[in-house]
Amino acid sequence: MVGNGNGKPKRWGFWSNKAAKTNTKSEKPKPLDEFICPISGSLMFDPVIVSSGQTFERTSVVVCHHLNFVPLLPDGSKPDFSTVIPNLALKKAITSWCTSNRTDSPSHAPDYNLIEASVRKLMTSDEDDVRIRVSERDLINKIAEKPQVMLTHAATQLNPQFVDNHRRFYSSSSEESVIANVPVPDTPPLPLVTRPSCYSSSVSASTSSEIVVDETLNPNPSSTVSDEENLCTKLQSIDVIEQQQSVILLRRLTRTDEKARVSICTLPLLGSLRECVVSRDAVVQTNAVAALVNLSLEKRNKVKIVRSGIVPPLIDVLKSGFDESREHAAGALFSLALEEENKMAIGVLGALQPLLHTLHSDSERTRHDSALALYHLSLVQSNRVKLVKLGAVSTLLTMLETGLAGRVLLVLCNLAASNEGKSVLLDSNAVECLFRKLRTESVDSTESIRENCVACLYSLSVGSMRFKGLAKAAGGAEVLREVVESGSERAQEKAKRMLTALRERDDGEEGRDWRALLEGGASQTRYGGGYSTAF
Repeated sequence: MVGNGNGKPKRWGFWSNKAAKTNTKSEKPKPLDEFICPISGSLMFDPVIVSSGQTFERTSVVVCHHLNFVPLLPDGSKPDFSTVIPNLALKKAITSWCTSNRTDSPSHAPDYNLIEASVRKLMTSDEDDVRIRVSERDLINKIAEKPQVMLTHAATQLNPQFVDNHRRFYSSSSEESVIANVPVPDTPPLPLVTRPSCYSSSVSASTSSEIVVDETLNPNPSSTVSDEENLCTKLQSIDVIEQQQSVILLRRLTRTDEKARVSICTLPLLGSLRECVVSRDAVVQTNAVAALVNLSLEKRNKVKIVRSGIVPPLIDVLKSGFDESREHAAGALFSLALEEENKMAIGVLGALQPLLHTLHSDSERTRHDSALALYHLSLVQSNRVKLVKLGAVSTLLTMLETGLAGRVLLVLCNLAASNEGKSVLLDSNAVECLFRKLRTESVDSTESIRENCVACLYSLSVGSMRFKGLAKAAGGAEVLREVVESGSERAQEKAKRMLTALRERDDGEEGRDWRALLEGGASQTRYGGGYSTAF
């Protein structure tokens, strides 16, 4: 006791040891929050640190990776699962805590299926709200803004009938095609293939990668649609044979069943398919990429597929995959590039250079689909600039004498519509190359080749003080007169304007605004975010 200053004794208060012991026995020790996995909610057995610095149970990371899902953490951030490192210090701390508190420490990894069930509850029920990895989300956000694009004739918007009837065949061939809008009546249309060369709608069609399927695995392929989880599990199987059979069934199902392509193209399925795309087994990889081509045929799937993070693996396959896989990878990129919203993203993700490289592939399918993918990607100005920096102009010009000339000219027309492309084309002797191509192309050959040669030359001539000298040196006037006599109506109009401009300059009419003359009479018609010269 001590005095409290007023003459009365003061008593100190102490906790009763008995009470303390009673409370200790009644309360179970609670582990630190750092010991609990944010996803599974349980004490961690094998903690790992991910790239963004957070720690998770390894099984939780594996499940999220397989489902291509990135959870939103309580602090509002999203982890990056691209790299994992064992957190040995934390594992030791958890073991020590369990020992000191006489609590059983985790003796094995949590059950995969239980973790998967927990993760699926976190995933949104809206399949259109596709979650993507942090790195890819940042990428897509950066490229969201689309610049206005000036398009040449080769860059005109596709026929609206195709947008409404994407799955209908317009020709008797096995490939669906679409016709570019043309403002001049009775002018031959420009056909643009819209299905990859590797695609075949024939149920009996088979490739060297398709093996005999064990029908007992799934006797009714259509049931795969209603049993998506079962399919995803089989695609993720460690049994290579089961994985092979699953991707082949998926490929066959999506080859002909248009409704299945839409219903089965979900986030979990794409996540499982993504793992198969990077497989080192030839059958698994080839059929996985082929199935992806089939899924990409549906317009509503195209953006979802790109946002699922599957483009980088496709690019890897295009670079170093198996031969048949590379064919399908080129076809998939071409099919995905048809969607306006995907064009910039695919370019930013690094597809342009591999596509340029595969123009020299031994496979005709790979060459043709790569060229068409480059055409659609080059409709976007940012991709045109990238292509120029990658040295695409010289590569494309050297291919004017190959069987890819028609498709290569489409890309050159798009490049010529940009200032960067026009400058490099003029520096690379493109004027002489194009006039030589026009000179050697007979009237009986494909009219679109001659027409696009003229379209590219016309784009190079507008606003260029160098064009006249280059055209004169290449003997261009004579070639243009031949086009006026025997070319299509569109080609004739462009050739006449170039001839008139060149003649006016030769007659000494220096004061004539020949740039306005070249552009005169041309109306700028708006087409889907860009412009197209119409006569």
